[in-house]
Amino acid sequence: MRNIARIVAGVAGTALAAAVTFAQAPAPAPQQPPAGRQGAPGAQAPAPAGQAPAQQGQGRGRGAGRGGDQAGAAQPMSFFVTSVGKGDGANLGGLAGADAHCAALAKASGAAPATGRTWRAYLSVTAANGQPAVNARDRIGTGPWYNARGTLIANNVADLHGDIERDRNQITKANALDEKGAPVNGFGDTPNAHDMLTGSDSHGRAVAGTLDTTCSNWTSNAAQPAGAPTGANAPNTTGPGANVGHHDRTGGGNTSWNFAHRSRGCSQDNLVATGGAGLLYCFAAN
Repeated sequence: MRNIARIVAGVAGTALAAAVTFAQAPAPAPQQPPAGRQGAPGAQAPAPAGQAPAQQGQGRGRGAGRGGDQAGAAQPMSFFVTSVGKGDGANLGGLAGADAHCAALAKASGAAPATGRTWRAYLSVTAANGQPAVNARDRIGTGPWYNARGTLIANNVADLHGDIERDRNQITKANALDEKGAPVNGFGDTPNAHDMLTGSDSHGRAVAGTLDTTCSNWTSNAAQPAGAPTGANAPNTTGPGANVGHHDRTGGGNTSWNFAHRSRGCSQDNLVATGGAGLLYCFAAN
């Protein structure tokens, strides 16, 4: 019996010593997952199925189409309506004179950048004296264009003219501001000055044919002939004149921004009598 007791005591002592030794042993270091997997430093946790992973430090901005909000600092002016005409009706000194008028007003406004811009009047001319026709849409660069307050007018030439989808531009009375950022009189104002000289069709192109649509390519201030029909609904198919648009998209049956109707004559008085003042659209071509 004494021998059995000694054996049992020995076994118990050995088991207790082993338990103490195991309890005092250091725990094994946790296993690190491979780089690039969940839990690794700098790694991104996988997104639930069907959900794109979030990108740290990146946000989703609002779109720029249709004149939407623009991210970042305000854009410099690259579009305006002239605050004044040249004062000689539609005799602008040709395209060169009209472009110079745009550049002079932009410079006087203090718009940044005052230099380095190539300003172009939105005007078409017809083929004459051996020279080909010129389309207004081909003179103004590729866009985008912004008014004096930084509002997007159009992203590109196609949006400006509705080539793919109509009303992709923001030329309205609220946005078609002059070079100083001021609104331009429109339908219902006194005086109404919403007629903008363009010499173009609604796609921004010169109009073929014998009817004068550009006041002799912007060199004429000829008055409407005596005895010509007058009145808002009078036909206007003869004599000097120019195609005009409405910057406020209001008045008459056609409210296009670049071709609403034809003026009756090219003199300053003629332009004023039909709702204009010899004003132009100006675009920065670069």
